Amino acid sequence: MSLSTTSVAAVAVTALTLGLCAVPAHAVPARVPHETTPAHESHERSARAPTRTVPEHPFRDPSLPLNRRVDDLLGRLTTAEKVSWLHQYQPAVERLGIGLFKTGTEALHGVAWSTDVDNAGNVVTAEGTVFPQAVGLASTWNPDLVKKVGTAVGEEARGYHAENSRLWGLQLWTPVVNPLRDPRWGRNEEGYSEDPLLTGAISTAYGSGIQGDDPDHLRAAPVLKHFLGNNNEVRRDTTSSSLRPRVLNEYEYPAFKTALEAGAATGVMTAYNLVNGRPATVTDLNSTVRAWTDRPLFNVSDAGGPNNLTGSQGYFATKAEGAAAMLKAGVESFTVDNTDGAPTVAAVNEALAQGLLTQADLDTAVRRILVLRFRLGEFDPDGGPYGKITKDVVDSTAHRELARRTAGEAAVLLKNSGKTLPLRPSQKVAVVGPLADTLYTDWYSGRLPYRVTPLDGIGERAATVTSEGVDRIALKSGGRYLTAGTGAGADLRLSGISAGATEQFDVFDWGEGIVTLRSVANGKYVSRANWSTLVNNQEQPTGWFVQEQFKLEAQADGTTLLRYAGYETAYDWFGQNKYVKAAADGTLGLTVAEDATRFEKEIVRSGTAEAVAAARSADVAVVVVGSMPFINGREDHDRTDLGLAEGQQALVEAVRAANPNTVVILENSYPTTIDRLQEKVPAILWTTHAGAETGNALADLLYGDVNPAGRLTQTWPRAGTPLPDILDYDIVKTGSTYLYSKRRPLYAFGHGLSYTTFGYQGLKAVAKGGGHEVSVKVTNTGSRAGDEVVQLYTHQHTSRVEQPVRQLRGFQRVRLAPGESKVVRFTLRTADLALWDVTRGRFAVEPATHDVLVGSASDAIRQRVTMRVDGERIPARDLTRTTRAADFDDYSGVELVDETKVRGDAVGASAGEWISFEDADLRAGVTGVRLGVAATAASSVEIRLGSPTGRLAGTVRVPATGGTYSWATATAPVSAVRGAQDVYLVFRGALRIKDVTFTR
Repeated sequence: MSLSTTSVAAVAVTALTLGLCAVPAHAVPARVPHETTPAHESHERSARAPTRTVPEHPFRDPSLPLNRRVDDLLGRLTTAEKVSWLHQYQPAVERLGIGLFKTGTEALHGVAWSTDVDNAGNVVTAEGTVFPQAVGLASTWNPDLVKKVGTAVGEEARGYHAENSRLWGLQLWTPVVNPLRDPRWGRNEEGYSEDPLLTGAISTAYGSGIQGDDPDHLRAAPVLKHFLGNNNEVRRDTTSSSLRPRVLNEYEYPAFKTALEAGAATGVMTAYNLVNGRPATVTDLNSTVRAWTDRPLFNVSDAGGPNNLTGSQGYFATKAEGAAAMLKAGVESFTVDNTDGAPTVAAVNEALAQGLLTQADLDTAVRRILVLRFRLGEFDPDGGPYGKITKDVVDSTAHRELARRTAGEAAVLLKNSGKTLPLRPSQKVAVVGPLADTLYTDWYSGRLPYRVTPLDGIGERAATVTSEGVDRIALKSGGRYLTAGTGAGADLRLSGISAGATEQFDVFDWGEGIVTLRSVANGKYVSRANWSTLVNNQEQPTGWFVQEQFKLEAQADGTTLLRYAGYETAYDWFGQNKYVKAAADGTLGLTVAEDATRFEKEIVRSGTAEAVAAARSADVAVVVVGSMPFINGREDHDRTDLGLAEGQQALVEAVRAANPNTVVILENSYPTTIDRLQEKVPAILWTTHAGAETGNALADLLYGDVNPAGRLTQTWPRAGTPLPDILDYDIVKTGSTYLYSKRRPLYAFGHGLSYTTFGYQGLKAVAKGGGHEVSVKVTNTGSRAGDEVVQLYTHQHTSRVEQPVRQLRGFQRVRLAPGESKVVRFTLRTADLALWDVTRGRFAVEPATHDVLVGSASDAIRQRVTMRVDGERIPARDLTRTTRAADFDDYSGVELVDETKVRGDAVGASAGEWISFEDADLRAGVTGVRLGVAATAASSVEIRLGSPTGRLAGTVRVPATGGTYSWATATAPVSAVRGAQDVYLVFRGALRIKDVTFTR
């Protein structure tokens, strides 16, 4: 995440230890006042040669080269001051007139929140323009539009910063560019796509918009999250993402590399997880992200990450060792210990004292910090070219209009049979469903300054009737009803003698038994107050620990138990007291199920019956269903199910039965298994939670003012499709994402419909320069103007390795009037067709025939041709040269681990697991084998040929070496090994292996 706050006192500290993402913080110092000339001064003075006030120090002089300014300021800082700047909250240096600088403001899809150094680091939420969630931004497939969104976000960040520079920092912890390889990831809403090319294009657009176009200055500074291999929330600070070289270089790295190569990001945030056994917090950034750009980077840790090194990960014995490893790995800012920099200072000072760090290491880190601060204009007298932006830009009319347009372009029309859409204003519309008249924000949203709900938007166009479609209930026990407070809310009590408004609750079903209870008394949600009793006081479910979650558990005797199901119940410290019990005086507490109060559940009003009645009274029914972003998966909580909530599914089906002219609006942020709705409902429109303009944007789409053209950025699987373990990152081996899956999806990657039709003609792929120019004529063959997202894919026919089923190579969103044609052109570089060659540790283009495929989705290919690509044949393996074990071709069960705590990957294996090296050239024959091994106990490795159970050529005895980082050499003779062979290493015990060499 990005959180270093203690908003729930000690509990939040526990959460941070577990690893909440990253927390915002950057407050820029006071600036030297800009000297101006009074307007009444004579023209004679203005005509004289211009004069310039000489700054007190050279670092204040913007006319000097950046490096000279940085050198000057670096040389004026003491060692203590330099060390203090390694913490998230970089303290002021008053003797130089430098104020506090705080890294990080959350701005995923609008300025969201920051932490307040002047208020114990508590979170302060912005109230400005909220754009569609990140996966929605990518669903536009429109980098030009996303750049405009980034510009607006950068401007609003500047506006907040102008109001309070200590609170609102200009280093923005956004965007999230982890590829969305698994739809169950709780943070799916934060990412862009399962495809690295699309992810790179959207992140580059968003980041470049945030930064601005000035070559020397930054409007704001985007930081890419979360490097690396971060796609699971379960045990996210202790799990290791095993990324074999092909997956690492062809899939994971490109998602980050694109924006960095384009200069559209100023650094990365390290992830909580380990990568190949090494914490991402100390995974070398200097040989990766810094090698991808010639611009300086300033990298940060995720919140709490530094403490995990000696805490949950136990990777280092002392914080000094951890601090030294972080700085040497290229992380310059420690997001840890909330506002308290003292532990970081102590750890770094100890590392210096022990010789783990040098003064040069310290200066290198601080220099990188300074470059960013200078580029933000902090030390320019006028604040630089963006220094005059004020709070007036926040929630401006222009930004509202941009939010509406973006929400419209982001929505995806999944189905539209019988031309159900667009609607006609003359039709009476039943707008029903739990999301029909509400808008939700998420963990990385700002507060909405106003709200246009789906009902509001449709109501501006047509006559409407409405129902939320949720049951209204009362809970009774021993002749008394559960009673809520009015006004701002009060403790719930078992005290009512009749089921009036204060005794009634609306029940919202979010799936898997989880419900929220909204009090009819004041319209607020029931929450667990003060970690003890219940109170109706929340505008929506929210917070790190979402305390508005309950389960209504039916009992065999017909009664119901009310179970508290807030997120914190998953932690050991919570205990087993999860069920509501009313004391004799009616006050509520929590106890075990056996002692809980047994309630009679009375249905005051059936939500389904009410929605059905509304649907029957209308010409068309629009059912708005979906997710609650704080409940249905989010940071620290993966999904275990991709289905729509059972109650919502039943509601849609009942409404569809009552009115065949039914449209479903699905409002969530992840692929959903809605197979039954796809079969039964004539029209389905998907949107993310899209901000204050959601209702207007949806109305624009429903009534045809905007022709839908959004496209899915992920594969939507069918119900029952088996998914791999969420911790298995090998998309090649598991056949995951549209790249490698051979299963028929519910909706394919790139899917999206329009109110018009498009024709494709004359696809050509012409060799040109270092690649091919691909062109195709696209024509709007319908009667409406609309956008088509033209998608270019390729597929390689033959290869040494398994190739993607197809892979996105380019896309363009083009607008065409009825009957209009346009030739769409793509440049396809031969180098972009390279694969990672594990035999030589580099990219290589193979000679092969490629299909060139163009269409409107990965499964809607409209034109295809083939092209021949020249390249180099990957040679047979030479296993007589020392070969890294991690460069295997295939495997079973093993995982990649850290060779040392600094660098290098090895293979960690257990009994029965294996790795293979295919097409090895052993024609001259070999007689022995040498393995680099580490083991805590004696084990062995079998050398087999052809398969894991093939002919045994030799057995290597591996003694205990003294530990997992104590590397030794183990040898053995091998017999009759010659010719071209597939060589298998089969492990007969637990050990690590870093390399293999066959000897003659």
